[in-house]
Amino acid sequence: MPSDPPENESEADRLNRNFDDLLQELRVSQNGTQILFAFLLTVPFSTRFGRVTDSQRAIYFVALLLSALSAMLLIAPAVMHRVLFRRHHKKELVETASGVALGGQTLLALAVSASVLLVTDYLYNEILAVFMSFIVLAWTSAWFFVVPLWIRRRHDHAIDDTTSST
Repeated sequence: MPSDPPENESEADRLNRNFDDLLQELRVSQNGTQILFAFLLTVPFSTRFGRVTDSQRAIYFVALLLSALSAMLLIAPAVMHRVLFRRHHKKELVETASGVALGGQTLLALAVSASVLLVTDYLYNEILAVFMSFIVLAWTSAWFFVVPLWIRRRHDHAIDDTTSST
């Protein structure tokens, strides 16, 4: 668990620390997204791809696009940093890059869910595929968004309670 920032931390130091933290987080997501995207790029060239149905082909294409868009959003903060380098826009960069990263994470969750939909439909049937895809999306959403937002809300309420009692 990271320690609290020093009390005498300057705004510039805080922004640099926040951006460094963001880049560390993105390194984890980028690897998974790029591996998924690379795998999806190879799928149409396999001999069995000709046996997919039209709906499976459409699901594949959606998964491929979601994966590509996720990869680009997760890479974007590094490119944004390079474009804005030495322009004194660190606050805007950190805020925008954070939103872009969350967008990339969301697209990653959708890409994984679509990939599960495709593979499960190919191996079993459409009903199980939809069910498993929903389970994966719900599971991912819970850990990516619901739990952190719940922690944030609980923490914010604790701060509100201490502030209102003084």
